[in-house]
Amino acid sequence: MKSISETDLILNPDGSIYHLNLRPEDIANTIITVGDPDRVEVVSKYFDKIEKKVSKREFVTHTGYIGNTRLSVISSGIGTDNVEILMNELDALVNVDLSTRTVKQAHTSLNIVRIGTSGSLQESIPVDSYVVSKRGIGFDALGHFYPTTTSSFSEAVQAQMNLDFLSYTSFGSQKLYDLLFDNKNPLYFEGNTVTCPGFYAPQGRVLRYSPKQENLLQKFNQFSFQGNVLTNLEMETAGYYLFGELLGHEVLSMSAIVASRMTHQFSKNPEKHTESLIQQVLEKITML
Repeated sequence: MKSISETDLILNPDGSIYHLNLRPEDIANTIITVGDPDRVEVVSKYFDKIEKKVSKREFVTHTGYIGNTRLSVISSGIGTDNVEILMNELDALVNVDLSTRTVKQAHTSLNIVRIGTSGSLQESIPVDSYVVSKRGIGFDALGHFYPTTTSSFSEAVQAQMNLDFLSYTSFGSQKLYDLLFDNKNPLYFEGNTVTCPGFYAPQGRVLRYSPKQENLLQKFNQFSFQGNVLTNLEMETAGYYLFGELLGHEVLSMSAIVASRMTHQFSKNPEKHTESLIQQVLEKITML
């Protein structure tokens, strides 16, 4: 089997993978990801035991146990460029033999749950609710470099929003959705989540400039295709789902809604709201 070159798969002197600074034994098969490195400890404080802590750049990892369930929590930083690094290196840790630089014959599928914050696009999705993303609609550039399938949903987005480029659409894990979506909780909403390549103009914010895309927020809000609307804006979900599909991992994105973009309301306590979502995920994730 062909060996992966030293410049394609970069390892540190201790044998750990380049950016994450992790070795295969350092991660669990069930992983929670967060954007903010400081949020890693907000998750791991609920572990019964922490066996490993690693930090390099924005990538902070804690691995430990809740009961008999081994879990890792890892921060990605902001944006799908970081998600691209995170997902490729996590996959390499379990599906590439780092000593021989060859792909393993037996494939390992990770369970990865992203917990993040987001702004809602519909007044019916209030501040301090939760969106569990069925779809990620990528407005970032990753879809130009990795194989994606052109979908009628993406074509409708391009046509209705008069875009100069074609977005890509990827899907989350049905297995994790069935486990983690609380259909008895009225604050849970199924999501068609827009992943943007920035926080300001790409999400319809206007400060001291005239954005190229006028009325972008209103276009997001008014989009409708076969009964589907766009539910929320953030910066990672579509990238996670792209790599979940491409590399064969179970991936689900869950967002604490801290802002309503249509009513201009912001959560009075976004940290508490996000931590509540973390607690809800941890209560169920040990069932995997």
